Amino acid sequence: MAGGNSRGPTLSVKAVFRGLAGGYGTGMSPPKNPIVVIPSRLAASRLPNKPIADIHGVPMIVHVWRRAMEADIGPVIVACADFEIIDAVKEAGGDAIYTNPAHASGSDRVFEALHTVDPLKKHDVVVNIQGDLPTLDAAVVQASLEPLANAGVDIATLAAEITLEAERDNPNVVKAVIAKADGANTGRALYFSRARVPSGDVPLYHHIGLYAFRREALETFVKLPPGNLERQEKLEQLRALENGMRIDVRLVDTVPLGVDTPADLERAREMLKP
Repeated sequence: MAGGNSRGPTLSVKAVFRGLAGGYGTGMSPPKNPIVVIPSRLAASRLPNKPIADIHGVPMIVHVWRRAMEADIGPVIVACADFEIIDAVKEAGGDAIYTNPAHASGSDRVFEALHTVDPLKKHDVVVNIQGDLPTLDAAVVQASLEPLANAGVDIATLAAEITLEAERDNPNVVKAVIAKADGANTGRALYFSRARVPSGDVPLYHHIGLYAFRREALETFVKLPPGNLERQEKLEQLRALENGMRIDVRLVDTVPLGVDTPADLERAREMLKP
């Protein structure tokens, strides 16, 4: 993903939800005990070993872990497919556990880690943060919980309005089609696509691949088989929509840089220069 990064104020979970009272009517059900899980593996076709790529003396995965810790919404666990990542995270003072290297997706890895670290199911929400977002804003992580104040929402995610014309037709920029009231910062996801949708002279929204799952929603999701739309678009979140799960999208101002190539890594180093 392309985009900028800004530093917003750090808020507690209680502060995030204080401003939502009455915002969704009855059925308020804010997360009570979230946990953050960051799936990570060394295998990557375009940038091998990227979780431990050096960014000013610090492995990239540690930068992501630090951003998640700054969000202060709950404990942070890195779910690893490789012991080198575990060593890097633990050396920085973080918590990391080994998970099955054969997992097909980050969601599967997150689910295994959640089951391992919380077998008594004390955590009601798990936030899945990709391990290649070193410029992630802590305030954006906090914002991802807001849609879950509505008891009808299964999964929450994020998007930002597209401002660069080149991104509107770029298939690597995933678009979120959102039903929302004028002026609202949260709406219901109707579809996600690599194509330019919806048509017409309307705002387009760049989807940010960070998800806050209700625990039971994640348990349901990982048991579902991939659907036709997911296979066609190569977008895992369409599996949830195809099976009637509700995803709500919180709009934010910035898109964190996703590091997928050597050029992305150089840009991250420039953005995070001390």
